[in-house]
Amino acid sequence: KKKARESCSLPESSWEERLANAVTPLWRLPYQEQLQVKYESQRNILQTLASRLEELGIDAQKPGGLCCPLQPVVPSPIINGYRNKSTFSVNRGPDGNPKTVGLYVGTGRERNIVCVKANHVENIPSKHKQVAQCYEEFISRSPLDSCILFREGGHWRELVVRTTGCGHTMAIITFHPQELGQEALATQKALLKEFFTCGPGAVCALTSLYFQESTMTRCSHEQSPFQLLHGAPHIFEELLGLKFRISPDAFFQVNTAGAEVLYQAVGELCQATGDTILLDICCGTGTIGLSLAHQVSKVIGVEVVEKAIEDAEWNAAFNGISNCEFHSGKAEAVLPQLLASWEDARPLVAVVNPSRAGLHYRVVRAIRNCRSIRRLLYISCKPEGEAMRNFLELCCPPDPRKKLAGEPFAPVLAVPFDMFPHTVHCELVLLFTR
Repeated sequence: KKKARESCSLPESSWEERLANAVTPLWRLPYQEQLQVKYESQRNILQTLASRLEELGIDAQKPGGLCCPLQPVVPSPIINGYRNKSTFSVNRGPDGNPKTVGLYVGTGRERNIVCVKANHVENIPSKHKQVAQCYEEFISRSPLDSCILFREGGHWRELVVRTTGCGHTMAIITFHPQELGQEALATQKALLKEFFTCGPGAVCALTSLYFQESTMTRCSHEQSPFQLLHGAPHIFEELLGLKFRISPDAFFQVNTAGAEVLYQAVGELCQATGDTILLDICCGTGTIGLSLAHQVSKVIGVEVVEKAIEDAEWNAAFNGISNCEFHSGKAEAVLPQLLASWEDARPLVAVVNPSRAGLHYRVVRAIRNCRSIRRLLYISCKPEGEAMRNFLELCCPPDPRKKLAGEPFAPVLAVPFDMFPHTVHCELVLLFTR
């Protein structure tokens, strides 16, 4: 409580307070109260799911109007500065400085965006704030403008900072080339490298410095390669006794200590035995599958980001894990082919951990129509969003029109994990069986 009182010392209605309220809306509450707020929100989600299932003619009402039992929110082992990845924007600050590096207050729709420095935001570690401050110093010296609106020109854009418990720091700078030629681009890259290796930015002690030329809001490595300006091509993290290699755009849970707790629980909920095959859909760098590989006979991972699959394969080899195979491509293209002629008699357990966009319908259909999958763990950071559509697709009665022939699943247990202290978000693990 003392910590909470100290946190409330921001000036009322200051830009700092407005940013804290926008990105960490629960920052004023003692941690136990934050967990209670999250428990109630997850409870509402399960009530909504129960009601939606009732509309489909499925008797899903359990005590309290929930679709299945809800366990208490599992707390995060680290409450402050837990993020291992932060994305900073470049835009006009409260003082009008167009080269402010921070986080947004306001929305594009309302046209009231202001970029506020994040030095006081509690979930961002000090190393990330240090790199952001140095990047702002660099672009403030640059004769090139920041790129606030693509059509109005300018160059300097986002900064992504990734850190690990091994002490590694990766910085990725996004730059709009506009009409600059290769010589001018080479000059800017050389200046960036000099600043972060020999100049004031050297205090950041970067393990990796990347540069990406991007003419779109977001670019994959395939669309616009990440160019290594300095240091090692990867950073490394240790999790549950394993070592993981991380590329610039690879997915890795943003709270490493929380991920360890989450993955241990997933291992228990899978109820995997020595002859189980684990299907890890949206596997990222392979963290879930590799951490559970010792429990099962085989792990099959599917991931759309090519570089993440390269990381997953390296991670398996480095950790001496030989019972994993990884498939690169969209899950909706890979999974139907993989499961269409599935004849392996061993038990098959699926774990899905999609982005907020949820699973493509073809993925759900492939899971439904594979009789070998009797147990499914759905991990969602936004269960009230597109994931809700997936839950209904998994549980609805068979529908020949939608080519849903498989027996429906039923939700049997929900376990929320607080991976994002100070925010309203939770990672919900929903166990389905049939």
